[in-house]
Amino acid sequence: MALQLGDVAPDFTAGSTKGIIDFHRWLDNSWGVLFSHPADFTPVCTTELGTVSRLQEEFSKRNVKTIALSVDNLESHLKWVVDINETQDTNVSFPIIADPEFKVANLYGMIHPNASDRFTVRSVFIIAPDKKIKLTLTYPASTGRNFEEILRVIDSLQLTSNYAVATPADWKNGEDVVISPSIVDEEIAAKFPKGYTKIKSYLRLTPQPNE
Repeated sequence: MALQLGDVAPDFTAGSTKGIIDFHRWLDNSWGVLFSHPADFTPVCTTELGTVSRLQEEFSKRNVKTIALSVDNLESHLKWVVDINETQDTNVSFPIIADPEFKVANLYGMIHPNASDRFTVRSVFIIAPDKKIKLTLTYPASTGRNFEEILRVIDSLQLTSNYAVATPADWKNGEDVVISPSIVDEEIAAKFPKGYTKIKSYLRLTPQPNE
């Protein structure tokens, strides 16, 4: 059965460009982004890994570790990193898991036979410090991911895990948020001292509480 939101992310041990990874131990108390690639030395993947590398400071600000995977072997990964660094003007510092036997790919359902039985699709898993999966995304091999969107989702997940709020469509960090329907109007002043705007009984906006 496919992994679902709230499931504990499967633990694994695998080789990577940064040595052996014991996944849960490696995550420690951080959030994690695990994302897969169809294959090494492919154009879209090269741009994606370069983008994640350049965004490492943004991920670090959010206490997020990033880790990539493809089903090619470690020797191939290490050669590919040289190309990524050269073509994307970066220095890849996060691990890329080597999964030539498809062990991790199958554990996470990254192989979609209707698309390809040889390569992983572009899967994304956001994992919280409690090791539970908070988001899954699956892209076709032909479509590169928007990692700014993934950062936006992480901002939302981290905010909503600490406050009784949700984030509206197209929300960006710093904008107003939605007060949870479980909070009655009489409780709002104590919980949200910045005030609120009542549009409907079920739609109440308040300034982002952690800003």
